[in-house]
Amino acid sequence: MKKNIYPVRLSGVSLTEPCLKKALKLEIRYLLSLDPDRWLSGFRETAGLDTLGKSRYPGWENSLIGGHAFGHFISACARAICNPDVSTADRDKLCKNLTYIVDVLEECQENTKGKPGFIFCATLPDKKNVELQFDNVEKGNTNIFKEAWVPWYTMHKILQGLIDVYKFTGYKPALKVAKGLGDWVYGRTSKWSAKTRTKTLETEYGGMNDCLYELYAITGKYRYAVAAHAFDEEKLFKKVLTGAPNVLNNLHANTTIPKFLGALKRYYCLDGKKVYGKTVDAGIYLEYAKAFFAMVRDRHTYITGGNSEWEHFGADGVLDAERTNANNETCNVYNMLKLARLLFMITGDVQYADFYENGYINSILSSQDPKTGMTTYFQAMATGYFKVYSEPYTKFWCCTGTGMENFTKLGDSIYFTAENKVFVNLYISSCLDLAEEGFGLLQESEVLNGKGATFTVVKAPVPAKEITLSFRIPDWAAGKMNVSLNGKKAPQTAKDGYFSVTRTFKEGDTLTVDIPMELRAFALPDNPASIGFKYGPLVLSAGLGSEDMVTTTTGVDVTIPAEKRVESETITLPRKKTAEDLLLDPAQFFESSKTSISFKLKEILVLLLSKNCAGSKRRSSAVFFRGRVMVSLSTCFSAGMVTST
Repeated sequence: MKKNIYPVRLSGVSLTEPCLKKALKLEIRYLLSLDPDRWLSGFRETAGLDTLGKSRYPGWENSLIGGHAFGHFISACARAICNPDVSTADRDKLCKNLTYIVDVLEECQENTKGKPGFIFCATLPDKKNVELQFDNVEKGNTNIFKEAWVPWYTMHKILQGLIDVYKFTGYKPALKVAKGLGDWVYGRTSKWSAKTRTKTLETEYGGMNDCLYELYAITGKYRYAVAAHAFDEEKLFKKVLTGAPNVLNNLHANTTIPKFLGALKRYYCLDGKKVYGKTVDAGIYLEYAKAFFAMVRDRHTYITGGNSEWEHFGADGVLDAERTNANNETCNVYNMLKLARLLFMITGDVQYADFYENGYINSILSSQDPKTGMTTYFQAMATGYFKVYSEPYTKFWCCTGTGMENFTKLGDSIYFTAENKVFVNLYISSCLDLAEEGFGLLQESEVLNGKGATFTVVKAPVPAKEITLSFRIPDWAAGKMNVSLNGKKAPQTAKDGYFSVTRTFKEGDTLTVDIPMELRAFALPDNPASIGFKYGPLVLSAGLGSEDMVTTTTGVDVTIPAEKRVESETITLPRKKTAEDLLLDPAQFFESSKTSISFKLKEILVLLLSKNCAGSKRRSSAVFFRGRVMVSLSTCFSAGMVTST
């Protein structure tokens, strides 16, 4: 049974957390620096139109995958337009750019050189056949430099971007172009033989099922759901549902995760609907998604919420052995959080909110360079590597695109609503405005600084009515969580992972949420002596300065750190002390700061990080996770390999 839980509209949440406001500001500056006509150059060329003397952006956008970052770009702009923390002037500029882009795409669609509805902007292997990449994929011809580089993946980004423009801004031409693309997809997929379909789905196709189910939900046109179903890989879904060992081993992670997002979207959009007189039973698709989520979380996820090594899942529980300088592709976390978010909306299960918080804080927020606004591709889990960020105008990796979206939607999963109920899922300073309910709430959170949160009712419904505020009891809470109302213990119930207070709230009512925190240690499943630390929701790391940060490249022009900036990953424990002792009670080995979230090893331990650790200025982690968790935090220490003497 679906729960009627909905996220609060992005326009109804304003961030007041300084570091998040800064992160958004950097992202908006970047989005506005990008030239619409350079994004449109490939579309115009494909449609045989004048490119106005503008060329495609270089890097991945000037290749057979060109258009993938563009799709994320228009999605990010659409979210930014309805984000209350974006200035009026910037919003107007974004609106102007976005409507111009959509209008040109409509013109390109009307002049298509492919079948009706087709638009695309990747480089063309053959200008006489603008759909050649899709033909080649159907034949298994997939040389990424000459034949086809995941064109369905790119098409997903373009189509999803158009859907987002319509969904967030209401600009109707975006839906018209999206429907044209959806018709084109239906026309091609409806002609697939079983053999052609199997061959096509062997090549990464992003979330084609995901966006087509959403297009069906918006338009009510069942042909889009039929086209979506052509991308549902039921053989893989059923295999995951068995829970068998190593099901995901060697699978490309960011190819696989969106497939299950699509499965879940089939359930969300179709289950229980009547189609041609028959009620659709899509309940098994919810089970597919739940099984996949649990498998990734329990068998393949690091302490930060990220997963994979060089973009691929490994064998179950093999995490320490695969710690390198190319772990935790940021796109994977982006997609896993989308999966967790929708699973929470459907089930109301707090486990998905817990997962979301961990990845949001420790992978997404830490993926942005606080100086430039650029974002990470990988986040190394091997000890001693620094983070590497994208470049603004020359690379356009996949994670450049998801990075654009991540920092325009920072407030979209803090609050959720059900009938007369508000769920507080994230403890992030913000202001909630439920205009339709006449209810407003100011959250002043110190959770990211190791303390609690205060909530003040700034607007109460008229006429008065009861509202339930449900505060998530986080999985990191170290003891009983308490909620007080106007300085006194509030009548409250604890159920299903939430403390709930039901009241006819008045303007000025104040609720204080106290969540005890402690230092905790976590070991990797394939090496109990490889240990990381968290304080409350925050993964701790060692600040090793910013010297000698030499980079190299891997894959298709992806920049990664070239070498470790530590000479040893080992902490030597006192005699008779073991890694198990550290796991059971890490606090006994550390001294905590009274003014910040930072910890120092007690003098009885020997730290071997570099020849002159005290004077080191290298910016790098000292454990299997990367640099600083949040720019607002002081440098924290975390350990790598632990041995006893």
